[in-house]
Amino acid sequence: MSEIITNIKEKYPPGDFAIWIIIYVELVTFGLLFLGYAFSRRGHIELFNHSQLMLNQTAGLINTVILISSSYFVANAVYSIKNMTNENAKSANKKASKWLLIAIFFGFGFVVIKLLEFIHIFGEGITLSTNNFFMFYILLTVFHFMHVLLGLIILFNIYKKTKNYGYVLEDYKGFETGASYWHMVDLLWIVLFPLIYIIR
Repeated sequence: MSEIITNIKEKYPPGDFAIWIIIYVELVTFGLLFLGYAFSRRGHIELFNHSQLMLNQTAGLINTVILISSSYFVANAVYSIKNMTNENAKSANKKASKWLLIAIFFGFGFVVIKLLEFIHIFGEGITLSTNNFFMFYILLTVFHFMHVLLGLIILFNIYKKTKNYGYVLEDYKGFETGASYWHMVDLLWIVLFPLIYIIR
């Protein structure tokens, strides 16, 4: 009965409150960059449209599918942990570790594709000073790329703890905290992809 009550009395937002402060700050920061991009684009529509043609939309779309899929696997991992009991804690950790491993694999797929894209762009001699479009492209995508790397480090540490059956019914806040950060990374890309790669 106590386990049922514990599950009912879950705190929202999930995870550590501090991560939500970080998430809100990050969302505001990216939001300001998105607005800056939109305003700059209004004054240089032809330049932005022409520069946009140099981007690999297929790679961007694949990375979008990859991150959405990765978030799905992370959500499944969270579900496994949140629905465990004291009796099945070991199996719940084991199941969550499998979901996390898949999510991490997809995350690395994003990294590889993005690195190949950066190699192509920078290989063309493009820098922050090339034009306004590429200034925003580099700022936004590199900044987001750094968040993906940090998110992967967080997921890997959570994964290691699940492998050691470290999460119990009374304490899985750290798991939810890491998952919330990863979902933020996914959300930012879902906005960034159409804004930078598609909208003309």
